[in-house]
Amino acid sequence: QVQLVESGGGLVQTGDSLRLSCLASGRTFEDYAMGWFRQAPGKGREFVAAIAWNGRSSDYVDSVKGRFTISRDNAKNTVYLQMNSLKPEDTAVYYCAMGNSAWNNNQYDYWGQGTQVTVSS
Repeated sequence: QVQLVESGGGLVQTGDSLRLSCLASGRTFEDYAMGWFRQAPGKGREFVAAIAWNGRSSDYVDSVKGRFTISRDNAKNTVYLQMNSLKPEDTAVYYCAMGNSAWNNNQYDYWGQGTQVTVSS
């Protein structure tokens, strides 16, 4: 019954910013870690960022450190991915995921439908 609904993707130019949102329902949102993943055409799913249940800790793949920021608003059951200084290499379908514990243990139970991010040169 858990549902994750992503939004915020689109077509932008190199150097632009986007903020992705993921609205969760059907589960006690504040009890679980959340993550963002992405998948480019012809490539496997890649971890992007994760955030603990209380927002006090987070981690990122090296390629987005300093450019992307994951955050959450537990009152709104929403996790965000702020993406700045976007590059063509960031082009992918971005997926929101809910973890199976309060901390990022690389195990996720639920996934959103994905939202397309395309960064042009």
